[in-house]
Amino acid sequence: MHSLAISRRQFTHVLAGSVCAAATLTTGRSSTSAQEKQDKQKKWRPKYMLASCMYGYEKIDKILPEVSKVGATAIDIWPKVHGNQREQVDEIGVDKFAELLRKHNVTLGCITQYKLGPFGLKNEIEFAKKLGCQTIVTGARGRAGLKGNDLKKEIRTFLEKLKPHVEHAEKNNVTIAIENHGNSLIESAESMKRFADMNRSKHLAIAFAPYHLPQKEKLMVELINEFCDSIAVFYAWQHGKGCKKKMPKEDELLQMPGRGKLDFKPIVAALAKQKYQGWVEIFMHPVPRGIPILKSVDQVTEEINRARKYLAKFP
Repeated sequence: MHSLAISRRQFTHVLAGSVCAAATLTTGRSSTSAQEKQDKQKKWRPKYMLASCMYGYEKIDKILPEVSKVGATAIDIWPKVHGNQREQVDEIGVDKFAELLRKHNVTLGCITQYKLGPFGLKNEIEFAKKLGCQTIVTGARGRAGLKGNDLKKEIRTFLEKLKPHVEHAEKNNVTIAIENHGNSLIESAESMKRFADMNRSKHLAIAFAPYHLPQKEKLMVELINEFCDSIAVFYAWQHGKGCKKKMPKEDELLQMPGRGKLDFKPIVAALAKQKYQGWVEIFMHPVPRGIPILKSVDQVTEEINRARKYLAKFP
C-alpha cells in the first residue's frame, strides 16, 4: 500500500499551481502573459553615442546636428590625429561649446584621450566635469603580450599606480575606461578578464573593442556575459581587413557592422541579456587618420545609419 502523505514542499507546490490555474480561469489569461507583455515594454535598446572622428576634422558645429540623425544622444569628442574636435573646443571655449550642445540637445558622453594616457588625465577630468561628461577613454600602460602570473602581476602594478587618478575621477564623477587596444597591457581576452576581476572601482572600466580581439562571436559573448558591468563603452566595430594600410574604400568599410564577417547577432543578444547600460558606438578607423570615413557629412551619417539598421535586427 502506497502512502498518501506528501511533504510541505510538495503541498506548497500543488497549492501554488492551483492558485495559478484559478487565476487563469478567472481572468482568462495567465500571469505569464502579463509578464511577457511587461518584458516586451522593457526591451533593451542600445544607448548610442557618436564618435566625432568618424567625420575627420569637420567642424564641431557641423557634426552636432548629426547626433540625433544617427539615433544617438551624446557625442564622443576626439583629439588629433583621429579628429580635432577636442582642439576645436579649446579654440571656441567651454561656454560656447556648452551652448552648442544645448542648441542641438546633445550631451558630451565621452572624451577619448589616448595621447594623455591613464596617468595624465587630471586636467581632462576636471574639464569633463565642467561639461557634465562622465566618461574618458584611454589606453593602459604596461608590458604587452603577457600571460598567466606575469600578466596578473603587471595588471596589479598598473591598478596600484592608477589609484590616485581613479580617486580623482571619482571625486569629479568621471569614469576612466581602458580600451583593449592592440600592443598594450589590456589587449587580450585574458587581460580583459583579469582587469575586470581585479578592479575594485566603479569609476574604472573597460572600453570593449571587438576589432582588437580574435574575430569569434562566441568569445565576444563569453566576455560580455562575464564582465558586462565593467564595460563603459562598447564599440560596434570589427576587424574586417584592418585599418593600418590604404585600401579600396569598400575594403576599409568592412570594419563596420553588417559589412565584415563578424556576426553581431549573438553579440547584441548578449548585451541585451545582460541589460548593458553603457554607451554603444558604431565605429571604424579610416586610412590615413584624420580624414572622414566617407567624403561628405551626409555620407558618413548614412553609413552609420546603415550599420545601425543592421544592428536593430537583433536581438
